[in-house]
Amino acid sequence: MIKITVKDFGTMTLELDYGAAKNSAANFVELARSGFYDGLIFHRVIKGFMIQGGWGDLKGKHCPYTIKGEFAANGVANPLKHTRGVISMARTMFPNSASSQFFIMHQDAPHLDGQYAAFGKMVDGFDVLDKIASVDTDGRDQPYKDVVIEKVEVIDEPTYKVEKGPDR
Repeated sequence: MIKITVKDFGTMTLELDYGAAKNSAANFVELARSGFYDGLIFHRVIKGFMIQGGWGDLKGKHCPYTIKGEFAANGVANPLKHTRGVISMARTMFPNSASSQFFIMHQDAPHLDGQYAAFGKMVDGFDVLDKIASVDTDGRDQPYKDVVIEKVEVIDEPTYKVEKGPDR
């Protein structure tokens, strides 16, 4: 279980699915346990689509490695669909470029199925998700006022060795 506490918004609780994307889930847990996400922001918010966070460069943090994308288009069977509340790894156009950025689906987006590594789903805090998705944003989908991730708490999650790609 993962709890994401967002300043002035509340807490979202998510269950991770190691069967769908073990390395992505393990990577998220490793970063969360290290405190990497604490103090970062949701830097991209698109109502009716998703909220995205974990971009360390904004606060002087940087994840130095990448991981393999665990999704069908990259040769990995991942049964999770990008439905409301699903958490998934963000990446560039390169399939093995995920590192620390993640997104949580505000609404269903079937066009992402098989293209991104979904690794869990929200079980509580949908009201928080809706409030974040409704903030005012600029033309680049960045909130005018920072939406700060106060803390990502790991509760009863196993520890797995993360299979890291090349350092960036």
